[in-house]
Formats: sequence, C-alpha cells, structure tokens
Amino acid sequence: MKKYPFWKMMMDYSIAISTVIILLPLLILLVLLASLDTGFPGIFTQKRIGRNAKLFTIYKFRTLSPKTFEKSTIGNLMRRTKLDELPQLFNILKGDMSLVGPRPDIPGYYDKLEGKNRLILFLKPGITSEAGIKYRNEEQILSEQKNPLQYNEGVLFPDKVRMNLDYYHNLSFKNDIVILLKTLLTLRT
Repeated sequence: MKKYPFWKMMMDYSIAISTVIILLPLLILLVLLASLDTGFPGIFTQKRIGRNAKLFTIYKFRTLSPKTFEKSTIGNLMRRTKLDELPQLFNILKGDMSLVGPRPDIPGYYDKLEGKNRLILFLKPGITSEAGIKYRNEEQILSEQKNPLQYNEGVLFPDKVRMNLDYYHNLSFKNDIVILLKTLLTLRT
C-alpha cells in the first residue's frame, strides 16, 4: 500500500469532525471531570508507534490518580466504557490515526516487527480493530496470567499481529464499516 486510500481518509475525517461536534459538550465535561479527579489538564499523552513506525503523541483522558497511580473512580468508569479513548478523535483530525486500524502500541513492539509483519506499519493506527475488539479487556486478561509480559509477547501480541495483517490484506470500505459496527455493538454490552 503506497498511498493511503482516499475513501478511508474521507471516512476518518468526516466521522471524526461530526463526532467531535456532536460530543463537544460531553468532551468538555469529561476533561473537567478528569482534571478534577486526576489533576489538570486531565489529558494523558504518550508516545506511540504510528504509520511507517514514526512516533506520534496519543491523547486519552487521564484515568490514573497522580498520587497512587491506580485507576480513579471516574477513571475506572471511563476505561470500562472506553470514554477515555475519545480524545483520539483529535489524533484522527491531526492525521496520526484512523478510525479503524491496528491499535497504537508503545515502542518495542510494532516498530520491532520483521519481514512481512512490517506491512502493518503501512497502516495508520486505529481507534478500533478486530484485535482491539477481541482483546478489549486485555488488562484483565493479562492480570490473570502468572507471567503477564511473557503471555503478552507469546500469545496476545502474535495474535494481534496476525489479525492486523489480515486487516491489511483485506482492507476495504465494507470491512471498516463491519468493524465499526462490531465496535458499537461491543460498547453496548
């Protein structure tokens, strides 16, 4: 994939702009709640691996207490409902992310891929994906393992790579719509 599909770019920008406009009051309320709960500015930023293995800054609502580094009450609710991910709409508007694509990871994973697995890096990271849906409770899955890091590196991450490669090879407007609908249905449960 040399050039990013035009349809994907148009879908990303039109849905992100519309959603930001519609949810602006909620976004303002959530940033205020996160700021009161975890300290100003209530936005968490972190470097993640983006398209072509370039680093970008991801935005989320802050959900951890700055004193205890544990999930706050409001933060726990935001994570459970995935509301903490809403600021990533601004990552889409900046061109760093897409609605659908591999979830952006910290350095040390996607940027270290080799061979055909590096095809994933031609994709913009996404707010949702098949792997993101399957592993939406990844934190819980890892907390139940004897060795979470080993389980992540030996089971979860390779499965995510496989699923993201499948997405790369079958990239289409229809598949993106199906993934977005699956995501919406998942959020309702």
